Amino acid sequence: MHFKKALVFGLARSGAAAARLLRLRGAEVTLVDAKTKEAFGGALDDLNVEGVHWHLGESPENLLEGMEAMILSPGIPDTHPAVLKAREMGVEVLGELEYAYRESTGTLLAITGTNGKTTTTTLLGEIFKNAGRRAWVVGNIGSPYAAAVPQMRAGDVTVCEVSSFQLETVSQFHPSVAAVLNVTEDHLNRHGTMEKYIALKERVFANCREKDFVVLNYDDPITRKMAEDVKARVVWFSRTGNPPYGAFVREGALCFGTQENNRTVLSLEEIALPGPHNLENCLAATAMALVAGIPSAVVRHTLKTFRGVEHRLEFVRVLDDVRYINDSKATNVDSSIWAVRSMTTPTVILLGGSYKKADYHPLAREMRKNTNIRQAVLIGLTADAIEQALRDEGFSEIARAGTDFEKAISMARALAVPGGTVLLSPACASFDMFQDYEARGREFKRIVKDLEPQGA
Repeated sequence: MHFKKALVFGLARSGAAAARLLRLRGAEVTLVDAKTKEAFGGALDDLNVEGVHWHLGESPENLLEGMEAMILSPGIPDTHPAVLKAREMGVEVLGELEYAYRESTGTLLAITGTNGKTTTTTLLGEIFKNAGRRAWVVGNIGSPYAAAVPQMRAGDVTVCEVSSFQLETVSQFHPSVAAVLNVTEDHLNRHGTMEKYIALKERVFANCREKDFVVLNYDDPITRKMAEDVKARVVWFSRTGNPPYGAFVREGALCFGTQENNRTVLSLEEIALPGPHNLENCLAATAMALVAGIPSAVVRHTLKTFRGVEHRLEFVRVLDDVRYINDSKATNVDSSIWAVRSMTTPTVILLGGSYKKADYHPLAREMRKNTNIRQAVLIGLTADAIEQALRDEGFSEIARAGTDFEKAISMARALAVPGGTVLLSPACASFDMFQDYEARGREFKRIVKDLEPQGA
């Protein structure tokens, strides 16, 4: 059933895409955002059409009368007063993800987890494309699900990255293959407790049943326990263990099947993506692809050729014999821990950003453990908290750059040694200084690429 009258609250990428899809389906649409129209710089000009009502710079509480649905951008929490009022009035509240799912066609595979989502989603999309399937790679990855729906045909595949924010507002969302990659502390400033955060992650497979598959991390105690709540067929992936069925490592090879009856997909040496965290991503994508019927040969070819995603341990350049690495996508502690573990040369790390109610001590301990991490340059609102954690754990090689990103990079360059690395891996969100982690990563790359060689 299509909505006849809907309010879209929040006009970032996903909200705007939902508004366009609603209009395409014939709905009368009301647009609400705290920003003014001018702040969008023309990005929404195509919605200046009959049947679209603009209320920018306003709150939606007084606009709910007669609405069938309120569609939220993921940035709006489901505890917002307007959301609570909508529910009291009997207006259905759903996110762009849920709305797009209801309007979509074809096969859906969905991936959530604290870390590795974007790499695994992109890799899985490549596997399907290499198998000759029309695949839409959408969701939290930056391409709204709703934007792809009008082009979808029966037989298409959608590979969707799903965040905990998006899972707050799902009800009918039903992938045929769902995966939870891992769960570590993140977004507690929004969700409050780990219990709530874990419960939200489980919503990705809440509607999966006997004919569906749920792929879980055998090595993560939280995801391993999730199997108790799964009503579908459980498929494991494991870098270090011996799961009863799924993708695992044996004698230097990536294998799939049971412990007694399995096949080798490829040797670990053939995998193009570096690092143990990426091996986990490859194992998860392999498990999802194989249960979805993709031939092993296609998976093997893709794992041998896929080299990663932008802003995730992305090589930028070598300057004066120093490597610069952009890991701006490391917006939480656990993600930066993986980056720290990947460093094999003397490294200066840039840390800090906006606050997410995180404990930085585990990262500090990892930095102490890997003696290649020589100095830290701190930026942003979290600099005090990170410095305290570093000093608590005995890491004292610390410099501060305030909120001057260019200065931070210049300081890191001065501290770096020939043969070493400058690593941007903030362990924090970016909203104190940038629009998002992508903007932070792009600015890092721009500044680094503009640096002149010494003595030039």
